[in-house]
Amino acid sequence: MYFASVFKAITMRLNINHTVLDRFLRYVQIDTQSDPESKTIPSTEKQKNLGKVLVAELLEMGISDAHLDEFGYVYATIPANTDKNIPVICFCSHMDTSPDSSGKDVKPLLHKNYNGSDIILPDDSNIIIRRSEHPDLEELIGHDIVTASGTTLLGADNKAGLVEIMDAANYLITHPEIKHGTIKILFTPDEEIGRGVDKVDLQKLGADFCYTVDGEKRGSLEDETFSADAVIVTIHGVSAHPGFAKGKLENALKIAGEIIAQLPKDRLSPETTEQREGFVHPVVMNGMAEKAMLRFIVRDFEEEGLKRHEAELKTMVEKVIQQYPRSRYEWEVIEQYRNMKKVVDQHPQVMAYAMEAIRRAGLEPIRGSIRGGTDGSRLSFIGLPAPNIFAGEHAFHSKQEWVSVQDMEKAVETIVYLSMIWEEKS
Repeated sequence: MYFASVFKAITMRLNINHTVLDRFLRYVQIDTQSDPESKTIPSTEKQKNLGKVLVAELLEMGISDAHLDEFGYVYATIPANTDKNIPVICFCSHMDTSPDSSGKDVKPLLHKNYNGSDIILPDDSNIIIRRSEHPDLEELIGHDIVTASGTTLLGADNKAGLVEIMDAANYLITHPEIKHGTIKILFTPDEEIGRGVDKVDLQKLGADFCYTVDGEKRGSLEDETFSADAVIVTIHGVSAHPGFAKGKLENALKIAGEIIAQLPKDRLSPETTEQREGFVHPVVMNGMAEKAMLRFIVRDFEEEGLKRHEAELKTMVEKVIQQYPRSRYEWEVIEQYRNMKKVVDQHPQVMAYAMEAIRRAGLEPIRGSIRGGTDGSRLSFIGLPAPNIFAGEHAFHSKQEWVSVQDMEKAVETIVYLSMIWEEKS
């Protein structure tokens, strides 16, 4: 069986007429930014605009059950073309872009045959993609690089993943000689704000295993993410007319500012940590003199680390509040997602097959951990083990975001090979 598999891997060469660039240039121009302050599902109705485009293109391919549901999820099925009893696998990417930078009026720019120089973006010459700051560019001289124009993010996170799944689906549908089991497609809203699987219907999806296509460097494969909580601190100060406030006013905004000032300058923050170090990161501060709110995200690879960071933050809050005897605070911890490794490790074939697929695509797998999360984090804990494979996106959540067309094409090959491998091994 092993030699048959190797022989098939050697003799089967993919000749894909890629559609990734065309799709990517179109998709990134559709504004799909999510909104963490919104209470609706999806958080922004405009995410459905891209969902409708994706459904129309899937239907045009011949995937007859493709549809967009009321919550903004796209579901579709590529039917099996083999008689083998094969686990159902799913490929998943998210449609929304980060609230951290504008996704409106994106102007994608194609830099063909990248020559190794710094890339100055034309709409804001202060935005420069420096080779010294983006070391992966060293390996991509001669590639075709796509960037935004300098005033928005690009949206490669995660529209690169969308186009790769769409291109792979198109190839599988038009090449029935490629044998595979039932393949499910899932495109989600609101991943960037931690709600990407809030309304996913796992029964309707009907998958046994899943791969999110939302990784960075080509060849990367991740089975571990941060565990994540949100912490909301609500400060109730004491309001008074400013002309008669002496001895009375306890300004909630100033209290909030003092809490922020308590955060360590040399540790426990995104800007001072790396690898497996966790952090506490303030993301929202608003309010008035009488009442203010601070929102933090807390991250660590271990749940014990989360609890330790939260306890340290709470100590800082209490230290400040003690100076204001008539003020008080409320403390709320919201679980966001947990490290998927403990689930994925129970199904070693999921990672093993992905590593083989990457190798068949001509790359060396790079196993790693994500200093962040994917939809796969939560999918894993609700019954769908879901490691993350590369999409080629870089500098995401920023105006410097970029992606290589050739790396996107390698991700397509990886998806196709992965579909084949599940059939071969069954």
